[in-house]
Amino acid sequence: MSTFLNGISNQAVMPNSEIAKQTVSPSEAHQNFADTLKTAIDSVNDAQIASDKKTEAMAKGEIDDLHDVMITAQKASVTLESSVQIQRKVIDAYNEMMRMQI
Repeated sequence: MSTFLNGISNQAVMPNSEIAKQTVSPSEAHQNFADTLKTAIDSVNDAQIASDKKTEAMAKGEIDDLHDVMITAQKASVTLESSVQIQRKVIDAYNEMMRMQI
């Protein structure tokens, strides 16, 4: 999750003058967005897989640290929930732009 959020915040805090100086072709912008989205989805997936592995190991009796298992599960839950909230905000923004009259 932190990688996902840091990737977004690094782009968001860039001053407008620096953004204006950058010239990126539409295909480069598309590829950058796709890479950022893929990285974010992979991060969420990795958190879910880590949680599943620790939960399974706990059920098999391989590990005894319940706190670590619960913390990992909670991190995965928060990561997934934040991703869903970001998705909702993006969809809301898209719908709002589609309603704008030109």
